[in-house]
Amino acid sequence: MLDRIRNWGGTAAEVARCYPGEDYLPGPVERLTRAVTVDAPAPVTWRWVCQLAVAPYSYDWLDNWGRRSPRELTPGADDLRVGQRLMVFELREIEPGHRFSGRGFPAAERLFGRLAGTYAVEPIDPHRSRLLCRLVLARRRGPARALSLALAGGDLIMMRKQLLTLKTHAERHALLR
Repeated sequence: MLDRIRNWGGTAAEVARCYPGEDYLPGPVERLTRAVTVDAPAPVTWRWVCQLAVAPYSYDWLDNWGRRSPRELTPGADDLRVGQRLMVFELREIEPGHRFSGRGFPAAERLFGRLAGTYAVEPIDPHRSRLLCRLVLARRRGPARALSLALAGGDLIMMRKQLLTLKTHAERHALLR
C-alpha cells in the first residue's frame, strides 16, 4: 500500500533517480514519484507543464476555488523565473524545456510541513514524452507521521488528476499541430 502511495506511474529507473530539490530539505525525507507517458513531443508537454504557473489543473472545484483551469495555452506562462511562486513552491532551479524545482514557501510549509518538488519532462522519442513529478516531504515522527502519510495519499489523488489533465491537453495540442 505504501509503495502505491509513494509511486504512481514511475518506472523503476525514475523512482530510483535523484532529482533536483531532494537536497533542499535537511534530514530524512519521503520521496513521492508520480509519472505518466504523454503522446506528445517533449516541447509540447513542457509548455503545458508551464501552465501550472497559471492554474493547478487538478480538481478545480477544490484547489482553484471553482475556477476552470485554462484549456488553451496562456502567453508567457513558460517564462518561469527563480523566486517565482508556483502552486505551493518557490522556484529555485529551472532548466527550460526540461524541468523546474522548488521548495515550499513558508505559508505552504506551515500547512503541509517542509516540502520540495520537481516537475520534469523527458523525451521518449520525437512524438512521445514522460511527465514526472517528484515530491519530497520531510520525514516526521510520531503522530505527525500519520499526517504525512495522509498528505501523501491526498497528493496521489490530486497529482494523478493534474498529470492526466496536462497529458490530455498536451496530446490534444499535439494533434492540432
